[in-house]
Amino acid sequence: MKKQAVVIGLGQFGISVARALSTRGVEVLAVDNEDERVRFAASFASEAACFDATDTDALARLSPSRRDVCVCAIGDESREASIICTALLRQMGAPRIIARSNNELHARILKLVGAHQVVNPEHEFGERFASQILHEAIVGELPIGEDLFITEFRPPPAFVGKNLSDLELPKRHGVTVVAIRHEGKGSVLLPHPNEPISATDILVVVSKQNAVAKLMEGT
Repeated sequence: MKKQAVVIGLGQFGISVARALSTRGVEVLAVDNEDERVRFAASFASEAACFDATDTDALARLSPSRRDVCVCAIGDESREASIICTALLRQMGAPRIIARSNNELHARILKLVGAHQVVNPEHEFGERFASQILHEAIVGELPIGEDLFITEFRPPPAFVGKNLSDLELPKRHGVTVVAIRHEGKGSVLLPHPNEPISATDILVVVSKQNAVAKLMEGT
């Protein structure tokens, strides 16, 4: 049985989430109070509806308790609406509510009224992109969970010719190499502890936030 999701608020973030879930085979019901946004979402979502998400009766007709996840992606245009919508979803028994916040105070309120998870996409992207700005060797970064990240980076000169056993990255830097990608070849391999690292390798690691940045600064 396909998973079902409701995405409420079809700004740039909400549309991106709705489209990504749809491409992964999730049945998405997209909601916004603007007709143009709803018509656009209807081109890829399973269903699309236009109404005010603070309308209790209209929201109840979505049967939030039967959906696998409800995403309240209402943006800067109405923090009050995002708080009311999140609270209503919780009252209606939604099993998992992910709400978008604009700042720390907004995030705290969303959690208080019932959000199971709160995200701030602009802040999170800014944090990740800052690492790439400061360290050209960092190719990309992706959060997994609340405090872990997958990071791809080119090895600093001090790593080239050495192997993972010599470097002791988990012990020295709190960084675990889970794969090595050969740039230009497209191949991804499991790391071998005794194989020398090449300058053209890209290391794929799991670590806490900023661990790779600190590693780069210390080499």
